[in-house]
Amino acid sequence: MLNPTRRTLLAGAVALGATAASAQEQPVEGKRGAPILGPHNAAREAQNPDILRPPETDSGGIPNLHFAFADAHVKMREGGWSREVTQREMPIATTIAGVNMRLTAGGVRELHWHKPDEWAFMLAGKARITAIDKDGHNFVDDVGPGDLWYFPSGIPHSIQGLSPEGTEFLLAFTDGGFSEDSTFAITGMFAHFPPEVLAKNFMVDKKVFDDIPKHEKFIFPAAEPPSLEQDRIQSPAGPLPRDRNMSFRLMQMQPTQAPGGTVRIADSSNFPISTNLAAALIEVQPGHLREIHWHPNADEWQYYISGKARMTVFATQGAARTFDYLAGDVGYVPLSMPHYVENTGSDPLRFLELFRAPHFEDISLAQWMALTPRNLVTAHLNLDRQFLDNINKNKQPVV
Repeated sequence: MLNPTRRTLLAGAVALGATAASAQEQPVEGKRGAPILGPHNAAREAQNPDILRPPETDSGGIPNLHFAFADAHVKMREGGWSREVTQREMPIATTIAGVNMRLTAGGVRELHWHKPDEWAFMLAGKARITAIDKDGHNFVDDVGPGDLWYFPSGIPHSIQGLSPEGTEFLLAFTDGGFSEDSTFAITGMFAHFPPEVLAKNFMVDKKVFDDIPKHEKFIFPAAEPPSLEQDRIQSPAGPLPRDRNMSFRLMQMQPTQAPGGTVRIADSSNFPISTNLAAALIEVQPGHLREIHWHPNADEWQYYISGKARMTVFATQGAARTFDYLAGDVGYVPLSMPHYVENTGSDPLRFLELFRAPHFEDISLAQWMALTPRNLVTAHLNLDRQFLDNINKNKQPVV
């Protein structure tokens, strides 16, 4: 049993914890709800105020559409680390899986390939990427913050961090159930083919393969590569055709300007090799909103780069649910479900919208209403005619 002194200290600590949890961190709003009496994670609840205190407009049941990379298992290796958010972590996310990876200067994500296509967004630092296509065209390029790359299914490739700090990036794969553990690695392949077969394949003595690794390396440290010009090897097939370029300078493109933000879109129309994944980089200024819209051609997989956001998703049968997002979080919106993304912070909000589709497509609620006969809209919503006349007929992705 606790002695009286310790019992008093414990009671004081509990009371102090209850005092520290302000009314804003409790499921209380007006006459609705009541303070939590039992154990709770106040810090986590403060990060998700619209889960703790849902708006009155939320209704029905919508699956979880939020997962934080901060809650994902980190695979640490000499040379870097990685963590993933797949359908295992967020069951609703069937179309895309994501990996956040960090490589030190010289750190290598080993030569490998996989069944799904790979799309990437550079978050920080610099990296060198290499690949070869089915016709023997080889590809080597250096990428930096905001750059993209795309490796189609089965295309072997590698990634290496460059000085001074290495690199960090987001990978997206066109299969929600895919795991970074499900790759074909060159070290694993060599370890599991008989040495005499390797000798026949390369027409050398099998002793050449005495020192090959006995297991997959995945991520490992290596000497930094020479300059890009020195590292390129001339292929008999020639360089990769320009329309098959595997990297894209997203930040060099002119963004679509909107009241309160910008949009940059990369899909197969301007990044031709990206045939199975379309992307948009959205920037929303404080107090502004990614307008109410939906996507008719694919589910939306989101990655929040910076800032704070709130999103409400509306489903059939009158269901709606609101979620909060911070940097490093993943969001998801199923096909054709209307939603908005609001900047709830004091800094600019930056996030990615990704779609397993060749083209970016969205439907604007405001544009739909502006281009629909006035009497029809009024009959539905009892809205003033002047209000309807003033809705912009042009799509404004950020308002």
